[in-house]
Amino acid sequence: MNNAPIGVFDSGVGGLTVVKEILDQLPQEKIIYFGDTARVPYGNKSADTVTRYSGQIIRFLLSKGAKTIVIACNTASAVALEEVKKEFDVPMLGVVKPGAKAAAEATKNGKIGVIATEATIRSEIYSKFLKKTDPQVTVYAKACPLFVPLVEEGWTNNDPITEQVVARYLSELCEKDIDALVLGCTHYPLLREMIQRAVGERVTLVNPAVETARELKYLLEENHLMSTQTVSGGRESDAPVQHEFYVSDGAEKFLQFAASILPEAVLRPENIRVETFE
Repeated sequence: MNNAPIGVFDSGVGGLTVVKEILDQLPQEKIIYFGDTARVPYGNKSADTVTRYSGQIIRFLLSKGAKTIVIACNTASAVALEEVKKEFDVPMLGVVKPGAKAAAEATKNGKIGVIATEATIRSEIYSKFLKKTDPQVTVYAKACPLFVPLVEEGWTNNDPITEQVVARYLSELCEKDIDALVLGCTHYPLLREMIQRAVGERVTLVNPAVETARELKYLLEENHLMSTQTVSGGRESDAPVQHEFYVSDGAEKFLQFAASILPEAVLRPENIRVETFE
C-alpha cells in the first residue's frame, strides 16, 4: 500500500491548489485527482447532496487503488467529511481543520475573517474549530458565491469584473479590523492577488492547502503509508511519477486550466461518469 496513490477530490479545478502543495511537500507520492466539473459549485447545494456526491467520488478513487483520501473541497469537508468517515475504512483528511489551525496561529489581534461558499459559511465549521483552538478569537464570516464560477470560467489574473466582485464582497470585512483572512474554498487562492489588494497588506491570507499538505504528511506517517519510492528533483529516479486526473465533464477545458497550475504534472484528463459509483 505504501506506493499506492493518494486520492484527492474537489468540486472543480480549485483542488489543484491543494495538489500543488502536496506535490511540493511530498514529491514522491502519486496523485489521483477527481474534479466534479459537471456538478460544480457545491456551495449552493444541500448537505445531503454534497455527501452523496462525495461518497460516489470516494468509491471511484478507491476503485483506482487510493491509499488515503484528501477532500480538497471546503464545502465537502464542512458538511460531508464526518459522514463519509463512518462509511469508508480509509484514512481521510479535509481542509477545514488545518486551515483553522493556521489562521489561529496567524492572527495577532484575534480578529479573523473567513470567506467561503454559502454551504461552508452556513455550517459555521470554521468558527467552531477556531473557537475550539482559541475561545478568545472573534470570527467574521462572509459567503462569496460568485468566486467559484468566476475561477471556473478562468476570469482570474486581474480581470476587471472579478476585481469589482472581490472588492464588493470584501468591503464589509475590511471594516472589522481583521488581521487574518481564511481563503475557505480551494478556488479562492487563484484570486489571491486581488483579494490581498482588497483587504490590504496588513491582513495575512491563510491558504488551507499549505497546512493540509503538512497534515497529510503526518497522516501518512501515522498510518505507515509514506511512499518508499526514491525521487530526484521531484521525480522518481527511473521514471516520472505518473499522476492521474479525472473530471465529470469538460476534460479539455480542465486541461487548459490545470496546465497553468501544474504545468508538468497534468497529463490528459479523462471524463468519468462518477454517478455510477453509487
